[in-house]
Amino acid sequence: MTDILGGTTPETRLPEQPAPYEAPFPDMVWIPGGTYWMGSDTHYLEERPAHQVTVSGFWMDIHLVTNARFARFVEATGYVTVAERPLDPQDYPGAAPTLLVPGSLVFRQPERRVSLDDFTQWWAYVPGACWKRPEGPDSTWEGREQYPVVHVSFEDVEAYSRWAGKELPTEAEWERAARGGLDRKSYAWGDLLSPEGRMMANTWQGQFPMQNLLEDGYAGTSPVGTFPANGYGLFDMIGNVWEWTTDWYQERHQGNRGKACCIPVNPRGPANPEGTQDPRTPQVTIPRRVLKGGSHLCAPNYCQRYRPAARSPQAVDSGSGHIGFRCIVRPPFQ
Repeated sequence: MTDILGGTTPETRLPEQPAPYEAPFPDMVWIPGGTYWMGSDTHYLEERPAHQVTVSGFWMDIHLVTNARFARFVEATGYVTVAERPLDPQDYPGAAPTLLVPGSLVFRQPERRVSLDDFTQWWAYVPGACWKRPEGPDSTWEGREQYPVVHVSFEDVEAYSRWAGKELPTEAEWERAARGGLDRKSYAWGDLLSPEGRMMANTWQGQFPMQNLLEDGYAGTSPVGTFPANGYGLFDMIGNVWEWTTDWYQERHQGNRGKACCIPVNPRGPANPEGTQDPRTPQVTIPRRVLKGGSHLCAPNYCQRYRPAARSPQAVDSGSGHIGFRCIVRPPFQ
């Protein structure tokens, strides 16, 4: 068997299962169900333990939801995103009044070396930033119709999904799709980040956050489909923007004992949001969901989460300039 670059990958590609019928919407592909190894024992602690899970087949959007698609949703429904709404001070105890205005987090590249322990050195809360003004009031999504929509909260992406007649993936479904049929590989295309010097995704090259070498050609997000698809024909599963899943965040995978009788089927993470708050900010009680895939800000020296196994917590009430999503459709009775 071969990977998408033609390299030999014996016993890594999972058996394909045919779709039960044609895709329910254009630009969706069938992700065959099966058993695979989820997580990783060789990277970040929250990815452990690597364990087998089984998921049923489903259809997934080939591309991230774009600005153009999201604009059609807004035009049809009049929907107003969370980033455009007034904030309730009771939800953010101790927050400065200047921050309690509609807006979102925008990346600001520092000009000098800064501590990687302080994300406020490169993230700024920008009043007026939202999906249609990605960098703030003086910016626009126009001209970036085929770029992924950003600054969307979990409520926003759920609303879009319902309108589109689709759903959001679980973490297990998303990771199955991202692996493209390659099991226990570091990346969606194999074990090398840039095989033969070829950039396979929109990530950060250089010393984050002050030096971006732009070897992939992009300082920020890129149009969907710019980089190669994975083995299932999905684009941008790695890099570009993080993607929402439905799972409540937990700091470790539950795992299993490695026996066939104990392999979970269609796991969905914790049953409720209790315990998903960020322990670093206990005063903020907003629960968190799992993000997957990494973004254009993931770098070798910081946040090496441009891998299928990688995961990150995100408060459900907010997005940022590097968070987007895509949808799935499950067959009936799944």
